[in-house]
Amino acid sequence: MRVFFLSAVKLHPSWSQIFTGEKISLRCEIEGGEGKMWKYEWRAPNTISPPTSREYRISRVSGSHRGAYSCRGSSDYLLTGWSDAFTLTVSVSIKPTVTLQPSWTQIFSGETVTVRCEIQGGTQWTYEWSPAKLNTPPTSNEYRISRAAESDSGGYRCRGRRDYLLTGWSDTITLTVSCKPRATLRAQSSIIPAGGSVTLSCSVEGSAGWKFDWFRRDSVFYQAQPMRGNEAKRVIRGGGLYHCRGGRGDPIFFSEDSNEVTVEETLPIKPTVILQPSWTQIFSGETVTVRCEIQGGTQWTYEWSPAKLNTPPTSNEYKISRAAESDSGGYRCRGRRNYLLTGWSDTIKLTVSSKPKAELRADKRAVPVGGRVTLTCSVNPSSSSSSSSSSSSSSGWKYYWYRDEKHSEPLTTQDAVFRSNGQIRVSQEGLYRCRGGRGDPVYYTEYSQSVRIGKPVSNKAVVTLHPNWTEIYRGETITVRCEIHGGDTEWDYEWETSSYRKPENQNEYRIRSASSSNSGNYRCKGRMKSSQHKTTEWSDSVTLTVSDKPRPVLTVSPSWLSPGASVTLNCEVEHPSAGWSFYWYKAVPDLSEKSYSYELLPDGNGTAQDSYIIDGQTHTAGYVCRAGRGDPEYHTDHSEPKFVWSADVHSAASLTVSPDRVQHFTSDSVSLTCEGNSAEWRVKKFTEDGRLNSDCRTMTGSTCNINTSQSDTAVYWCESGSGEFSSAVNITVQDDPDAPILVSPVHLVTEGASVSLSCSLRTQKILSNVFFYHNDKLIQNDTREELKISAVSKSDEGFYKCEYSGRESPQSWMLVKATLRPSSAVGLIVGLVCGVFLFIILLLLFYHYRKTKGRSSQRSTVSTPPQILESVRIELLNTTLFSTVRT
Repeated sequence: MRVFFLSAVKLHPSWSQIFTGEKISLRCEIEGGEGKMWKYEWRAPNTISPPTSREYRISRVSGSHRGAYSCRGSSDYLLTGWSDAFTLTVSVSIKPTVTLQPSWTQIFSGETVTVRCEIQGGTQWTYEWSPAKLNTPPTSNEYRISRAAESDSGGYRCRGRRDYLLTGWSDTITLTVSCKPRATLRAQSSIIPAGGSVTLSCSVEGSAGWKFDWFRRDSVFYQAQPMRGNEAKRVIRGGGLYHCRGGRGDPIFFSEDSNEVTVEETLPIKPTVILQPSWTQIFSGETVTVRCEIQGGTQWTYEWSPAKLNTPPTSNEYKISRAAESDSGGYRCRGRRNYLLTGWSDTIKLTVSSKPKAELRADKRAVPVGGRVTLTCSVNPSSSSSSSSSSSSSSGWKYYWYRDEKHSEPLTTQDAVFRSNGQIRVSQEGLYRCRGGRGDPVYYTEYSQSVRIGKPVSNKAVVTLHPNWTEIYRGETITVRCEIHGGDTEWDYEWETSSYRKPENQNEYRIRSASSSNSGNYRCKGRMKSSQHKTTEWSDSVTLTVSDKPRPVLTVSPSWLSPGASVTLNCEVEHPSAGWSFYWYKAVPDLSEKSYSYELLPDGNGTAQDSYIIDGQTHTAGYVCRAGRGDPEYHTDHSEPKFVWSADVHSAASLTVSPDRVQHFTSDSVSLTCEGNSAEWRVKKFTEDGRLNSDCRTMTGSTCNINTSQSDTAVYWCESGSGEFSSAVNITVQDDPDAPILVSPVHLVTEGASVSLSCSLRTQKILSNVFFYHNDKLIQNDTREELKISAVSKSDEGFYKCEYSGRESPQSWMLVKATLRPSSAVGLIVGLVCGVFLFIILLLLFYHYRKTKGRSSQRSTVSTPPQILESVRIELLNTTLFSTVRT
């Protein structure tokens, strides 16, 4: 029997590592034996009756299946040779562990470390390592790195084998080998406060297991001495140079030494900064030395703040040879010696100002007969003084005095009397000046301004105003003049004033458009042109007050017209002063500008009197005034317009009210309609509190519609686009919702006509059992609903009101227009003559009063107008002089 075929054992699946419990099959493959019917024979470990099939199946691998497997095949008379043995290695489910001794994954060049493979369960393992360089010897369970290098860095893992058993690979442990580290020393603070401590911390970054050695030295020239203890932090209470290092392992591996840290100990000593000279206020160009003084001990080095003074750094004083403003600031210092440190001194503030100018003052500008003038020299802002021979302790100034004929040499005791407070007394006229000096070498201030001291003359200076008004107004023109009485001498003039604007040195100062800056006191004196040292005394001061442009106040009397009455206008300037002329205007409605234009009244152009009388006024009208004075004439603003009202209706313009009554409830709808010869109208009202208003909330054509409120109690009239005024009416609004109103005619009633008055509530138009009053006198109290007057007479004129259920209505004035009858003509003439006679007597008495009191005492205030209804009552009751005489 010949063998022509080769057999081989193949593993399925073809895994490189088989573990216990897995399912596999071994297959016998015969090369070139395709198409034949083969029988198979197996050699297998621990098997008594191996299979005869092509596959050797193992459904659950165990340790007994490890070993060598081979096969061969036979067919008819053919027989293959035995295949090469296939070794089945079975790994058990054991996972080794790699450990480090010591257990530091971060080690450093030169350290010793052991990598160890540990397998739980069983012994007699051989070990396989990754990386492969560790497999020498291949069976060792540990690898000792005696002097680690960076090439030893990497991942380490292992597995074990025994007979045909193989463990899994361990997890990889990464070992990092770095350069030899340097310890790091940190200080909580570089300065130990007096009586305190500082904590130092030593560490080796990114690694563990360290203990620390500490070292200290007292000087850079001394050897460092070890300190007790190996903790990572330690508290120190003394100054010095400190460093540390780390150590770990066995044998001990040391890190590099840390950097040295300087710690200074603060002593309870406080230096003092002093100035030489001791002036905190110095001036540009002066010399000053800043010095640091420490009590106790020597050999200090010094530290200054600001830092610019630390050149040289150890000096205890800093000399400023020529001070500049940049040297201003706060200065402080401290000392150090062998890691000992004093506290900071208090800060001393040095102020360097620009070179000062001395200031010279004289108590008088002329030497009195037999007397002296006191001169005072000072330096600001460091204002102090000294005598000619000694300096002040606070600023050190000496003062040097000069007179015009001795510019280069200061005065001596032969020229003046020197006082100890920076003053001298002189008896000679002349041009004086001074300056201050201090220090060594002497530092001089700028010269003071020159002060001329003269000898007085008998001439007297007087300040006059032209015009002679001490109170003027913004925009007016006035001349302030200095007049010197006695002799024909030619003078130069000098002025002093508290105003913002100083007059030039001339004899007069013309203010063309005065402003508030011209207000103040003015005085002057004269200096002889021929002898500048001879002067007059100062004149008395004249006070000039410049006020804002005034607006005059116009009053009109009476406010309500009566037949035949005249109207008196009074114009008063707010701040009474002299010289005014008065201008009188009629106010003409200008609807396009929502204001008034002004027409000059006859003979109303610049009257000397502040009153103006208008005779024959019969209709409502408005008036305005203003005042003027001076040359060129200065005018005030126009006054606010004031009105005189007429209740008489005329054809050119009239006002009707709907409902036709004086009194209304709140929230009533009331229409005021303007009628007359115009297409444009506006409704004006004058309220109880004296306000003039031209805003109609709802104006439709010539009708103003209002929804009444308490503020609508007022006098109303119409103004037309053609400049006409209508008659005026009163409207009163009842603000008590439970009280009645009096229903009375809104216009005047003609004598002889019939009138009915009634009382009404908001909820009930006609009431009975009503009380009616005339001028607060009860005139009807019965069940009648109305008060009827069949033929009205002048005696029926007056105030009316009604009362219902204990509540009263407001009162309204009923005006009666008298009719002129022939039988009463004589009485009227007599009444008019008597009235005119009495009026002339009143005018004469008034003129005498005004002349006695003077124009400067004109009325300065205008009383607030009374409430409208009350004013109507008083004014109409006072017109009886002009009323028709009844027969």
